[in-house]
Amino acid sequence: MRRPSLVRQLRPLRLPGFRLLFLSTLGSSFGTLLAAIALAIDVKNRTNSGLWVGAVLVVDFLPIVFVGLALGPLLDRLERRRLMVVADLVRAAVFCSLPFVGSAGAIVGLAFVAGLASGFFRPAVYAGLPNLVPEEDLPQANALMQTVENASWAVGPVIGGLVTAATSPHVAYWINGVSFLVSALLIVRIPARLLQSATALTRGHWTDLRDGFAAVLASRRLLAVLVGWGIAGLGVGSISVSEVFIAKNTFDAGDFGYGLLFGGIGTGLVVGSFWSGAVTDRVGLARADGGALGVMFVGFGLGAISPNVWVAAACCVVGGVGDGVAIVCNALLVQTGARDEVRGRALTVLMSGTITVQAVGTVLAGALMPPDAARWVWAAGSATFAVAGVVGYLLAREPAVAPAAATA
Repeated sequence: MRRPSLVRQLRPLRLPGFRLLFLSTLGSSFGTLLAAIALAIDVKNRTNSGLWVGAVLVVDFLPIVFVGLALGPLLDRLERRRLMVVADLVRAAVFCSLPFVGSAGAIVGLAFVAGLASGFFRPAVYAGLPNLVPEEDLPQANALMQTVENASWAVGPVIGGLVTAATSPHVAYWINGVSFLVSALLIVRIPARLLQSATALTRGHWTDLRDGFAAVLASRRLLAVLVGWGIAGLGVGSISVSEVFIAKNTFDAGDFGYGLLFGGIGTGLVVGSFWSGAVTDRVGLARADGGALGVMFVGFGLGAISPNVWVAAACCVVGGVGDGVAIVCNALLVQTGARDEVRGRALTVLMSGTITVQAVGTVLAGALMPPDAARWVWAAGSATFAVAGVVGYLLAREPAVAPAAATA
């Protein structure tokens, strides 16, 4: 059993290939979340329509579902580095074009193209990561990548709002476009062999696609993500919808209270994801996964019965810590439960399935929740994490079937 330390947490950064991927993710994640706020503000200013704003938010994740259900085999059939570079260049072209479009419909259409490129880029990153670092550093590498994404999620929208308010959405678009160009330049410096041990031989597109689904169903570790996080997704959706109501209606804390709860979760995500590698080292992957979901149950469950928004925000930090650890555990379960030649397909199938379930949970909670009973919806959402923790732990105990490559 290794003793966790900051030096060990940062050790993957000594590898040039991982360091380039880390910096690429840092820049592109920050730019994307900065521009996400600008997109919503731009569409709102042009239309003053909640329907249009909802459309630009939906196209952020809808293409990921489409890639997983229809185009996943391309992630294993094509060279991952080239796929990531093309995705970055497409996203750069989209955001450099946005300042010149004149309608909300064109903005939504271009945002969909960017979302489609992201649907290829992110699974390619996590599918290639086990080939980029030694097996003993894989938990820490995932932790660092997820920490970057969570930190960008916490800081990027705030800066995006400030930039847009001080200048215009166009400035945020230009910043994001440049971030993708820098990301592409960094990725092209990574040797292709360090991101992919071998490209998969095709047996026909639909057969390849079916192989991705079969890989998920054949591995208990992948089922731990599909079923465990699928159950948890219902809770995530419920809490996301009820969060603003519990802040403003239950606690009477206004917009500031909503931001406080939101920021609490973001803070917990950063802390949890950063130390997730140390947690998995100490207790093992199955216990870390089940325990993280248990921490989410405790944190958000206590938040549901909190007497005021300050106590609830502290509980949100606890729940966010569990969420940060659980997300990294999900990546590790897929990376150690699927062979390299099918890993990309497995990742997109799982991302599509869990995002769809979370969307269903969001819609159901929004449709069924009385505005003055947000505590009950929040509590019901937190209860799903307890069930998910038990399911995840039982399924994740299967030994790794695909040892991570140590080519680095």
